[in-house]
Amino acid sequence: MAKKVALVLAGCGVYDGSEVHESSAVFVHLSRAGAQVVFFAPNIDQMHVVDHVKGQPTEEKRNVLTESARIARGNIKDLKDLEISEYDALIIPGGFGVAKNLSTWAVKGKDCTVLQAMEVTIRGFHAAKKPIGLCCISPVLAAKILPGCELTVGCDTECEKWPHAGTADAIKQLGCKHVNKQVSEVHVDAKNKLVTTSAFMCNSPIHEIYDGIGEMVKDVLKLA
Repeated sequence: MAKKVALVLAGCGVYDGSEVHESSAVFVHLSRAGAQVVFFAPNIDQMHVVDHVKGQPTEEKRNVLTESARIARGNIKDLKDLEISEYDALIIPGGFGVAKNLSTWAVKGKDCTVLQAMEVTIRGFHAAKKPIGLCCISPVLAAKILPGCELTVGCDTECEKWPHAGTADAIKQLGCKHVNKQVSEVHVDAKNKLVTTSAFMCNSPIHEIYDGIGEMVKDVLKLA
């Protein structure tokens, strides 16, 4: 039977929501693998709205569920209604919405809190021993909730290719193991059933990011 995967979004747009290309890549790879995908997002206000041309916050107000529906083509559910027993796996794409709307990582780093509905969902999948796929910045959610787990956000040494490498240090400070991986690679924490890949944490061509996400999806489905 086809695997049923819950795909959680955090808005629409890299600077204040889910990264659109990552979200689309997850959806395409799941579709190619024959998985059934159901989109979810929390019905909350965004932390703020960013003008993606200027890269600056605006005074506009937007809703995370409403914005996420743009990516899901309108077919999306409130995160609080996610019934873990109905799904084989969970995947959360990256984008700053993860750090702004699904958590307070953007302003508090390792001292952040995770949105309650998101924490309940991650803990529920973990307790049920169902796999969780995380890419880009979203592995920090697992780092905060599941101390001692193993993750990758790419490389832990900052350079032009890896401008966000400091995130790896924060993951280590939370008591988790960070494993350096290239953008096309994943890390599988078999004990916790976590599959992570760096995606846009790396300054790489988009096709390499797309391929890395494909490896993440493949390994999540293997564990499901």
